[in-house]
Amino acid sequence: MMKYQNILLIYPKVPSNTYWSFKHTLKIIRKKSAMPPLGLMTIAALFPDTYHLKLVDMNITSLSDNDIAWADAVFISAMIVQQGSMEDVIRRCRQFGKTIVAGGPFPTSNHEDIAGVDHFLTGEVDQTLTHFLQDLEKGVAKPVYAKPPYPDISNLPVPRFDLLDITAYGSMAIQYSRGCPFHCEFCDIWSIYGNKPRLKSVGTILQELDTLFDLGWRGPVFMVDDNFIGNKRKVKADLLPALKAWQAAHDYPFHFFTEASINMASDEDLLAAMREAGFNQVFIGIETPDPEGLKETGKIQNLNSDMEASIRTIQRHGMEVMAGFILGFDNDKEDIFDRQIAFIQRNAIPKAMIGFLNALPGTRLYRRLMAEGRILKASIGNNTHNMTINFKTIMDPGRLKEGYKKILSSIYDFNLKNYFDRCSRFLDTIEHTDYFQRKIYFNEIKMLFRSICLQLFTRYGFQYFKFISRNMVKHPRIFAEAVSLSISGHHFYTITQQTLKTEKIASILDEKYRYFCDLVNEYSEAMRMNSKKHFQYMTKLWKERVKILKQMRHTINHIHGDYRYELSQKYFEISKKMREKLANFETLVMGTAALSR
Repeated sequence: MMKYQNILLIYPKVPSNTYWSFKHTLKIIRKKSAMPPLGLMTIAALFPDTYHLKLVDMNITSLSDNDIAWADAVFISAMIVQQGSMEDVIRRCRQFGKTIVAGGPFPTSNHEDIAGVDHFLTGEVDQTLTHFLQDLEKGVAKPVYAKPPYPDISNLPVPRFDLLDITAYGSMAIQYSRGCPFHCEFCDIWSIYGNKPRLKSVGTILQELDTLFDLGWRGPVFMVDDNFIGNKRKVKADLLPALKAWQAAHDYPFHFFTEASINMASDEDLLAAMREAGFNQVFIGIETPDPEGLKETGKIQNLNSDMEASIRTIQRHGMEVMAGFILGFDNDKEDIFDRQIAFIQRNAIPKAMIGFLNALPGTRLYRRLMAEGRILKASIGNNTHNMTINFKTIMDPGRLKEGYKKILSSIYDFNLKNYFDRCSRFLDTIEHTDYFQRKIYFNEIKMLFRSICLQLFTRYGFQYFKFISRNMVKHPRIFAEAVSLSISGHHFYTITQQTLKTEKIASILDEKYRYFCDLVNEYSEAMRMNSKKHFQYMTKLWKERVKILKQMRHTINHIHGDYRYELSQKYFEISKKMREKLANFETLVMGTAALSR
């Protein structure tokens, strides 16, 4: 009998206080997570039928002790942002004495720093899992399995979608290719998955769509490719015609979205084929409107394009451009913040993901900055709305932070006027194209009513009402897209306002600490002039410390729980520093008192 028959696959929790979580959108559409853990489902499909598998996605359900007790071995996959949750999972599984296997992006890059794991499977394990399982059963499994050569993915088995509660997700996910032909300095995709995109066969992709359809899925499907057009010839000649035919045969049950490079705009036949196959959104890394910043990071595909004209071309083909932007390049100048705002507004980009540049292990950027002695700490993997950078920037960090806050407070402004303006101008653009009109389901009608009940009574309610009313009249054919954009806006608004509020409180904490330090210095100097008051000074400082900490604890407790952790950490750090200041002052008091006797 097999020793490791019951396999528990665990996907740790992703922080919800990020733009990428879409948490506040999910509340309106009654879902728990934006998308499923495709990596674990792909791995699950590689296990022989003799194994019993259970998948726990901690983003939709809690991990119970019974789940852990059931397992003979635990497999964990995680990204950098899941590090905290992953460490908690490892600790719990260790308490049960379970064999722990870890893989995925974070363990691949950082396995030497992760404690408590018995076996690491690094890189892509499509063709090495079977060998590892044999070693495991024989009791000879190695602590680390090195990253294998890039595997052939053309005929992988269909991911185990049946292990999911698909009703809990806002979208499903499939993958056509791995790898990207470009060499952006900050990106680890091409260094991990290669510059020559590897493709699944069209037949394999259609099997995956059939499986999702048979399980009852209807709605968005994310094509999670690193660059969907990495092999543009194959995409145009093979995949898109097959997708179009499949959609037509099944009455268009899905709409697709994906990630691609901006050079897709140079091929109008490609754009038309994507639209006809059901694509209505694409994420593009714009990064910066500054050519010097693009040169610095090696973003040649953007340098070789008129980015603004390219965005408008993609939009005219009925696809929303969701774009990523980065601050913190060595070449960033003082005007970069206003230029980012203007670019986003002028080009009607509703969902703009702005974040600080972070140096990830395995990237050329990390190696360069390490050689220059500029790395400060490990990246936490969250590249939106986060106020930390893990390296020494050329621009003053305080100036970068203030500029970043300016961008956020402008594009997702207090009443969302700028956001809804971008959305309306985008809808005006796609209305005049041969737009793929997706099917509307009853659940989406219910989402509209939930959206109205919630959003109409927010601080941005008037702008929301104007937007909904305008586009119901002007664009009834694509009104579903207007509703979807308004719901997404609630998420971006909530995250942004909470982030700005949190940052303001963090600044107040710093100010209070500086005030306390100044008070200590003032009393220390005064004590030298009048030693008789030293105990009075001590009492005043103790009272002031208690007063400050009580006020700040009260303020932090009124912050949403998703944003409280980092503030609490800062609070405890400042509290510790204040205690140390008091201890030093007390030593000075006792020394002064002894001398006065």
